[in-house]
Amino acid sequence: MASRNAASVGRKSSAAKAATKDFLNGTIAEFDRDKELNAYREMLLIRRFEEKAGQLYGMGFIGGFCHLYIGQEAVVVGMQMALKEGDQVITGYRDHGHMLACGMSARGVMAELTGRRGGLSKGKGGSMHMFSKEKNFYGGHGIVGAQVSLGTGLAFANKYRGNDNVSLAYFGDGAANQGQVYESFNMAALWKLPVIYIIENNRYAMGTAVARASAGVDFSQRGSAIGIPGFQVDGMDVRAVKAAADEAVAFCRDGKGPIILEMQTYRYRGHSMSDPAKYRSKDEVQKMRSEHDPIEQVRARLLEKGWASEDDLKAIDKDVRDIVADSADFAQNDPEPDASELYTDILL
Repeated sequence: MASRNAASVGRKSSAAKAATKDFLNGTIAEFDRDKELNAYREMLLIRRFEEKAGQLYGMGFIGGFCHLYIGQEAVVVGMQMALKEGDQVITGYRDHGHMLACGMSARGVMAELTGRRGGLSKGKGGSMHMFSKEKNFYGGHGIVGAQVSLGTGLAFANKYRGNDNVSLAYFGDGAANQGQVYESFNMAALWKLPVIYIIENNRYAMGTAVARASAGVDFSQRGSAIGIPGFQVDGMDVRAVKAAADEAVAFCRDGKGPIILEMQTYRYRGHSMSDPAKYRSKDEVQKMRSEHDPIEQVRARLLEKGWASEDDLKAIDKDVRDIVADSADFAQNDPEPDASELYTDILL
């Protein structure tokens, strides 16, 4: 019995690895002009928003913890391009970019960062805890790895209801070592739940390099023992992310169960605004910026193909900056929540 079970697990593991190997061929989605421009604008909005959030944090308008998404924009933008209405998203505390990509208003996100009444959680959640049922965004979560179990629960609900919606659960390379992540993997594999586990491997779990904290650094294979296929993806190229997303979403909608996408990406700032990131060299960060920046890649393609001029791109940047400036003005001047809000939205 034991040998048969071992053989079965071995076959599942080999199948998962074979699927990964087949996929690692540099596949990228073909983008036309409209898709390139949309990706450029969406990523630029996240970048400019996060830059402004960093400024407001430094000025004291944002308190507590604040984790910026600068450098990782291609991951969430590429994934969102493959979704349909009804698909759900849940993530950790580096969440502002995910909210914007899901269509949540810049005003609402920024006002929540400053703890104002017009924030998406009425000013009571702050940077790490925003939520929008309307946009199928089930929150940023401050507890490391907690959102993975919740995202698995969303997938269970989808299967129970018999719809074809897919749940996306984002988490980082550090969270990938949490026990509840593996419990979620097991349940999702056992019940063939429609969930995409997206590991945003930005190379540093807080201040520790991946190789110093993880015995196995190929995170795409974390589910191979129980038959969950996994793919490594260039998370700095929005086209590669979109191609992987299309495959993963189709896999889940076809009832084949969960899948893992390891997005190999990079954050330019520290873990949070309080982190000076002295554990890596300035040269390393500059090399990533100059050679792999996700926004500059799209910009270069638009100019090279003649799909946009410098003036066109400047106009997009101005429009984005105007949106961000408006959100910052709103977030600084909107009233704080009334004291009575302390007693609302509480389950007793």
